[in-house]
Amino acid sequence: MNTDTAEKLYEACYMKVFSYVMTLAKNQDDAMEITQEAFFRAISTDKVFRGESESYTWLCAIAKNIFIDEKRRYAKYGEETLEERPDPDKNIEAKLVDSESSFKIHSILHTLEEPYKEVFQLRIFGELSFKQIGTIFGKTETWARVTYHRARLKIVERMEEQ
Repeated sequence: MNTDTAEKLYEACYMKVFSYVMTLAKNQDDAMEITQEAFFRAISTDKVFRGESESYTWLCAIAKNIFIDEKRRYAKYGEETLEERPDPDKNIEAKLVDSESSFKIHSILHTLEEPYKEVFQLRIFGELSFKQIGTIFGKTETWARVTYHRARLKIVERMEEQ
């Protein structure tokens, strides 16, 4: 696969594949690792994408196989599986239920700079899709995903500081 094609594939599918892998691994670090490995294998393999499905589906199949291989490897060596490892960023939304955590999150959110503040609020409180958020800002769905993810990281980081 030539560099130009690989770059376009990466830009078009990275967030979709990463989101899919997150549903499997439930851990951001593992999901990033598996997603990167999936793209590496897709780009560096001798096998060529035949076009029998969408490239996104093909990449997800590669990622799923990598995830399964990792689970087997962990099981073989008696380590915790990918799914059992705690996710440090897990469900910031669930923390909103707890009133003390809710107050802390709202306090941090109040001081959060734009556009992170608004994107986070639209996603969590407005329950808008990333596509809708991107449209509101005149940006792409990927921009909305990345901005939301960065907002979450900033909130988690500031919560840990307190």
